[in-house]
Amino acid sequence: MEKLIIIKYGELSTKKGNIGFFISNLRKNINFILKDLDHKIIYDQGRMFIYTSEDNLSLVITKLKKIFGIHEFFIGYILNTTSLEEIGDTLITLLNDKAFKTFKVISKRSNKAYPLTSLEINKELGSLVLEKINNIQVDIHQPELEVNVEIRHKESLIYFAKEKGIGGYPVSSLGKGLLMLSGGIDSPVAGYMAMKRGIKIECLYFEAPPHTSLNAKQKVISLAKKLSEYNGDIKLHIINFTAIEETIYKTIPKEYLITIMRRMMYRISAIVASKSRCKAIINGESIGQVASQTLTSMAVINNAIDKLVIRPLACLDKLEIIKLAENIDTYDTSILPYEDCCTIFVPEHPVINPSLNKCLKYEELINYKQMIYEAIKNMETVKLDNKVDNYEGIL
Repeated sequence: MEKLIIIKYGELSTKKGNIGFFISNLRKNINFILKDLDHKIIYDQGRMFIYTSEDNLSLVITKLKKIFGIHEFFIGYILNTTSLEEIGDTLITLLNDKAFKTFKVISKRSNKAYPLTSLEINKELGSLVLEKINNIQVDIHQPELEVNVEIRHKESLIYFAKEKGIGGYPVSSLGKGLLMLSGGIDSPVAGYMAMKRGIKIECLYFEAPPHTSLNAKQKVISLAKKLSEYNGDIKLHIINFTAIEETIYKTIPKEYLITIMRRMMYRISAIVASKSRCKAIINGESIGQVASQTLTSMAVINNAIDKLVIRPLACLDKLEIIKLAENIDTYDTSILPYEDCCTIFVPEHPVINPSLNKCLKYEELINYKQMIYEAIKNMETVKLDNKVDNYEGIL
C-alpha cells in the first residue's frame, strides 16, 4: 500500500479526442508549480496520480488548489492487488484511524471483466466494515464518511474525503492573452477568469508618474504576483503613459478625456499583444459600471483596434465581482488607496454615448502615433512569480 494524491479531471474528461492534449498540459503545469518539491506524476485518461513525501503533502495540496484543470482530488492509497479480500483488509486498517458514525461505500470498476459488479462490491465491503467496526451504520444519503474504492486492471485505489479543485482548463492550453491590469478590483478578477478558460496571461500596466505613485505601481506588481499563483509566472509590461495622458488632458474636451484615453490604451495594448504573440486583449470592463463601459462607449473605444477583446466580467455586477476578488485574495490589495492613471483625470461629467466621428476629429489634434511609438519603445517588462519579493530594477 502506498499513499498518493488522486486527481480527477472533471470538464477535461469531456474532450474525447483532445483529452490527451489537455491532460498533458495539466501535467506540465503541475510539474512547473511543484518544481521545487520532490514528486512524481503518473497519468492516463481516467486519473492522474501524484506521489510525494509525507513532509511535502500539505504544501502540495495547497498548490494543487490553485491549478486550473483539476476538478477534485483525494488523498488515497494504491494497492498492487485487485483481490477483494486484500482490499477489505486494507480498508479496515485505514478505517481504524478514523472517527465516524455513518458511512457508505462507493465502488467503481475500470476492469469491467471483474467478477463482481459495483453494487456487489459495495455490499461485500459495507458488510465487512459493519462487522469489524463497532457502533456505526450505513447512510447512503448523508454519510459522515464516503469510502471510495476503485478496482483497476492491476491495482486498486482506496480514498476518502475529497478536496475541491478550481476546475477549468489548464493554463496555456488555449493560448495567451494580454490582460490590461490596473490597481482596481475588476481587472485581476478578469485575469483569473481568463486563466480558468485555459488562457495564459501577460499583463500590461499604464503608469503616469508623477501623477501616479510608486505605491500604485507596487500595488499592481502585488496583484500580478497574486495572479502568478494560478498562472505559474507572469510577464508584466509597464507603459509610461504620462505624455499621452497630459496631452489628451490639455487638448481634448473634458467630457471626451476618458474615451480618447481608453482608445489610446487599446491601441498600445493591441501592439503589445501582437509583439507578445497574445491572441486577445483581456480587460475588466463590466457593462454600465462606469461611463466608458456603456455599450456605445465600448463600441467606440473598441473601434480603435481590430484585435479580439475579451471581457470576462461584462455581465457581472459589482457585488459579484467583489465576491470573486475576495475568493482569489486580490480584494484587499485592490482597495489600497493609490490611484492609477484611469482615475486621476476623470472629468465630472464624462460622455456616456460618445460619437465616433467626434473621437476621430479630436484625435487629429494630437500626434498620438508618435507618442504611442515612444511609449512602447521605452516599455519596461519584468517577469514575476509568487516566491520572492524582490523589486530591484522595477521600482
